[in-house]
Formats: sequence, structure tokens, C-alpha cells
Amino acid sequence: MKISYKPPRSMATALALALVFIVARPPGGWALSNDEEANIRVYEEAGPAVVNIVSTAVSYDFFYNPVPSTGTGSGIIVDTEGYIVTNYHVVEGAKRLDVTLFDGGKYKAEVVGTDPGDDLAVIKIKAPRNKLRTIPLGDSSTLKVGQKVLAIGNPFGLEKTLTAGIISSLGRTIKAANGRLIRGIIQTDAAINPGNSGGPLLNSEGSVIGVNTAIFSPVGGSVGISFSIPVNTVKKVVRQLIEKGYAQRPWLGITGQNIDADDARLLGFSTGGVLIADVFRRPHSGR
Repeated sequence: MKISYKPPRSMATALALALVFIVARPPGGWALSNDEEANIRVYEEAGPAVVNIVSTAVSYDFFYNPVPSTGTGSGIIVDTEGYIVTNYHVVEGAKRLDVTLFDGGKYKAEVVGTDPGDDLAVIKIKAPRNKLRTIPLGDSSTLKVGQKVLAIGNPFGLEKTLTAGIISSLGRTIKAANGRLIRGIIQTDAAINPGNSGGPLLNSEGSVIGVNTAIFSPVGGSVGISFSIPVNTVKKVVRQLIEKGYAQRPWLGITGQNIDADDARLLGFSTGGVLIADVFRRPHSGR
């Protein structure tokens, strides 16, 4: 096979081609953009504070033989005492919890407290302090739609995974497993999948702004609609879970229906308000 070569017409043209080649293919590879450098910094600084959680539950078959089943999730180390925040649904019904740190160390964990109403839980491991890295908790009240976010977790058991996106919306409402509505939820298009639950949603500074909790998907995988519990809610709940084992919040104990002025007149009332439809017994111990 013959290869033809047509030399440039002038030395200036040859020099220009050489400069283009040098710029396009710099020695040592491509230079990183500022955005890429920021992603790498957040991952390297925040990653060691994210853990992989494997929960083992036990069910029974038709003949009442125990059948263990496992699930995976993520968690965030919140202090050097070994406390880890995650989702309630990650630890719900678990007979055993195994935590793997970012460096590969494995520890058994115990449940310290749960808050099904906010889909949050705190577990604890006994590990050396120098193995327990933490992430700063940010302020979710200052978030803006369009702001860049990153998520670190263990989707489908694939540990130490980083994804990125933006805040798609704020103030969403989703329903917890116990039926309670969780308000003020962050919506993001960062890829969140099963196994990411309980992991952090981070801003570009590397501070936690939310705990990834759910996705909306007709196919069981990420379609760009994911939800995170805002970190300001997390900060309020976690201390209670550590100290009391549950989250204490006001409870009215009624089912009500809003009545406007027109409905009130039809019912013979002088003003609108709330019509009490049902009254409930106070729940035991505030749980």
C-alpha cells in the first residue's frame, strides 16, 4: 500500500500545523477543566465518609423454614463516635447490618434510632476514630434550582460511585413508608439508583445538602427524577435519634377537612375552618 504525503506550501503553514497538534495533544494527556477538578476534589474529600450497608432480613417459606434475604444501601458517617445516618427503608426489618468503609474495612452495625416518618435512621459501628471520616453538613435553606449537585453511593452494590447533576426542583412532597408526607424534598437529575439510598447529595463545595432517598421510575432505574431529604431536616432528626431512639414531633391526633366560607354557611357555621372527621388515640411513647 502506498502512502502519499503532500508537504505544506510554506514554513508558516508547517509551524501552524505543528502548533495545532501540540495544543490538541499535549504531552502527558488532556488538561482537566475546572469543573472536573472540582468533581475530583469533592469525591476524594467526601468519599471516605460514605459507607456501604448490607442488610440481612429473614422471611419464611411455605414450610416455615427461614430464608435470609439481603439488600444494599449507603450511609454517611456523621461523627467519629461511629454514628451513621441512612434511610429507614435501608435498615427496616434487618436482623443484621454489615457496614463497609471506603477503605474496605468491615464492621457490624446496630440500629440506634429510626424515624419512619422522614425515612431516616441512625446506626452505629465500633471502629477506630482514625478510620471514621466525616463530611460537613451544609444548609439546604439556601439551595437554588439549577445548582450543581453530586451524589456518592453504592448503586446496585457498585461501591464508591459518583454521579452528578443539578437541582431540578425544590419543595417537593413524597410519601414515607408509614404514609406520612415528607415535605420540602429536593428533586435532582443526578443518577440515583437502588443502593444509593442513604448516601449524600453534595454541593460543589463538598457539603451534604441532602440524603438520597427515592427515585421515580417506571423501569426500576434512574430516569433523571430522584429525591433527597434536605439536610436541615436531617440535622433536626439525627440528634433526637441518637439521644432518644426516635424523633419527637407535635401530633394533633385528628383527621380534618378544610372548610371555606361557602361550605361553612351551608353547614350553618359563621366562618370557615377545619371540620374534624376523626379522632385518634395518642401513639405509644411518641414513636
